[in-house]
Amino acid sequence: MITPEILAIVMFLTTLGLLLFGFPVAFTLAGSALLFGFLGDALEVFNFRMMGFFPQRIFGTMINEPLVAVPLFIFMGIMLEKTKIAAGLLQSIGELFGSTKGGLGIGVVIVGMLLAASTGIVGATVVTMGMLSLPSMIKAGYDQKIATGTICAAGTLGQIIPPSIVLVLLATILQGANEEAAMLKGDLAPDPVTAIDLFAGALMPGLMLVVMFIIFIYFYARIFPNSCPPIQTVKSRSEIYKEAFKSIFPPLILIVLVLGSILMGVATPTESASVGAVGAAIIAFTKGELTFQNLKEVSLNTVKLSSFVFVILIGASMFSLVFRGFNGDAMIEHFLGSLPGGLFTALLIVMIAIFFLGFFLDYIEIIFVIVPLVGPILIANGADPLWLGILISLNLQTSFLTPPFGFSLFFLRGVAPNEIQTRNMYKGVMPFIGIQVLAIIIVALFPSIATWLPNLMF
Repeated sequence: MITPEILAIVMFLTTLGLLLFGFPVAFTLAGSALLFGFLGDALEVFNFRMMGFFPQRIFGTMINEPLVAVPLFIFMGIMLEKTKIAAGLLQSIGELFGSTKGGLGIGVVIVGMLLAASTGIVGATVVTMGMLSLPSMIKAGYDQKIATGTICAAGTLGQIIPPSIVLVLLATILQGANEEAAMLKGDLAPDPVTAIDLFAGALMPGLMLVVMFIIFIYFYARIFPNSCPPIQTVKSRSEIYKEAFKSIFPPLILIVLVLGSILMGVATPTESASVGAVGAAIIAFTKGELTFQNLKEVSLNTVKLSSFVFVILIGASMFSLVFRGFNGDAMIEHFLGSLPGGLFTALLIVMIAIFFLGFFLDYIEIIFVIVPLVGPILIANGADPLWLGILISLNLQTSFLTPPFGFSLFFLRGVAPNEIQTRNMYKGVMPFIGIQVLAIIIVALFPSIATWLPNLMF
């Protein structure tokens, strides 16, 4: 006899298989849900009338104010890309650190950090740095592996350093998971999980990751000096400092306005995102880049990316509804809750599963499909939702680097010169993947790294 649980497992595996074959994510999620919903109704193990709740779910998404921040942050990032602010940062900071071994690589990491805190769009950051800094690094004598690995890793910092679109989406999903976990525990008034909490919680782990990248490049350059040689410049130190200040000042002001207003409690993420969007437009205006054509391109790209995110969210909502109708959530709850070792074992399995799913799936798919299924039981078993969110975001960050479908690798491959070998790119990211896994372990063992700043501020 076919049980609802069997159909839940088959639906989940079928959806994963279709996604691996490259079918459109949103339509795969919604199509699988509809197909198995009809099948379950025919087999009398699913009540298709449950689909009547779906419009309410869409309406709940539409009135979710924090999600308004997503298109605003996307607009801000694309507008800053149009101002060519990354070009000035790479040139000036490269000259600032380039006179030491590994200095150019350290400069790329610092530029990645600044772009992450001001744009938060991984693809744009990797492509821009790949076009501008990779030729300079190869010309300076950098080994292909360390050059490409550094660019890919620095570009992924936009996933964890706020303001990050990933954290906004994750906060929305974790809030629902936290409410479900509270119902399981009989708590009728759980503490909310907001994007502000995740922004504050991600700041220290993000900066820790930057420091770990820099330390690795510093010692790598000392162990293999020929792979990271210093670069020569004819400019005086005063000229270099002056140009570096001019390049850093605009994004720094934007970071203070956006991130500072959030962390100080002056503005919500949505309000600060609107400030960031206007600030990015002002920077573009001062640089003479706020033309009608640029504004048109930025607006169209913003609509496309935002639509991509929200259509996936709608498809994932239908998938989740049918999966729960098959008692899939209860099955996962029973499986994770019955593991020996309690929360530690359950969290370890979930983190490993997310890590390996990141080899093949996009971070948005994992957030919208996997996190709602495992989040409630982990939180109900004692996981701090804020700490859990930071661990998941760090884990998702590795998905941009892991072959074969690491998006940072794809982005860089698209703009890298032909002489850059793909296998060297894969080898180059391996140490940085190891560093990110180490960062996950450190935050897992010392939760206060993620919870200290939010508890202090809020």
